[in-house]
Amino acid sequence: MIATTHPLRRTLSAFGIAAALVALGTVPAAATPTLEPTVASLAEYLDATMPITPDGRPTAIADTGSASGSGSGSGSGSSSRASDTVGEGPSMSAYLPALAYGLLHPDAAPPKANRWDCKPTAAHPRPVVLLHGTWLNAYDTFSYLSPRLADAGHCVFTLNFGKSTLLEAGGLGAILPGRNGVGPMVESSGQVAAFIERVLAATGAEQVDIVGHSQGATIANHYLKFDGGRDKVATLVSFGGTHHGTSLLGIATLGRMINNAGIDILGFYRPIIGAANVEQAIGSPFYTTLNAGGDTVPGVHYTVVGSRYDEVMNPLDLGFLAAGPDATVDNITLQAGCEQDVSDHLTMMYSPRAVSIALRALDPAQGTELACTFNPWFVGGGGSL
Repeated sequence: MIATTHPLRRTLSAFGIAAALVALGTVPAAATPTLEPTVASLAEYLDATMPITPDGRPTAIADTGSASGSGSGSGSGSSSRASDTVGEGPSMSAYLPALAYGLLHPDAAPPKANRWDCKPTAAHPRPVVLLHGTWLNAYDTFSYLSPRLADAGHCVFTLNFGKSTLLEAGGLGAILPGRNGVGPMVESSGQVAAFIERVLAATGAEQVDIVGHSQGATIANHYLKFDGGRDKVATLVSFGGTHHGTSLLGIATLGRMINNAGIDILGFYRPIIGAANVEQAIGSPFYTTLNAGGDTVPGVHYTVVGSRYDEVMNPLDLGFLAAGPDATVDNITLQAGCEQDVSDHLTMMYSPRAVSIALRALDPAQGTELACTFNPWFVGGGGSL
């Protein structure tokens, strides 16, 4: 079992947080209080240095960001937004170069996506909507999958959702270009709902299929249950979906336990890691609401894929779903029958096996043969180095 955590997913140390805040100009260096690498010291630091609200509270602990419910979240209190892609990036076979391109071209569409003149065919009557995950964007998540879906005859569409700045509680990750999926998840669900309406209007289709990665799969689930998606989605394909929350190797679980004991530690961390990350902690109110009526909705087919080497979604079963009435669920371990695929949370989207699973789920009649090739952990390589 590989225990190393991806650098983008490592928890920031208290010292790193202080340095980042000073570098950003949030706190003058001379005014930075002594900071020890403890929860109490971090709380004291944020309490002393964050702006104060009119009722006397530091903004760092104003809200945990984990409350949830139905609705689009598009009212006057919205703190995030979605945006259309601009231009089209090249096809990539590995995650790291895709990440680099996505940092330099944060609004690029993945190859062959968002061609609004695409019309579904009788063989593929439903457009496919791709939903990225936390701290990611449409391009660096789907630059490998998107052109392969299009080449198979699907109309492919995607957006960048949950865009939020550091000052809007998007977290430190939001200071980097194209690090989306950080805003409140209810708002992101509403943004996805509005985008799907545009896709249906442009294509004339009655339903879409969705492929979601990480938080994107959970946003799709919320859209199905609360934002009018029940009759507008036929198939949801989930890769590393945070359907029941993530432990982040136990860190999120510990934080939620402290929170539930009455100490708002996740509220302290919200300005640092972003609202969506706080909401994805196991046991958050967001998940209590999301799954209160069961994992699925009637009439939808779910294909749910998890990797044994996923450093974010562990244990593996957290990402799987239980079928409710009139829904079907195929829970698939990526390595079942293909041990050489060692994809992790990010690189599974650059796995030939994952692509073949998606193609089979979206078009079962085609009977796509499942690929089985080596796909390296952390790097990804479309089946090679």
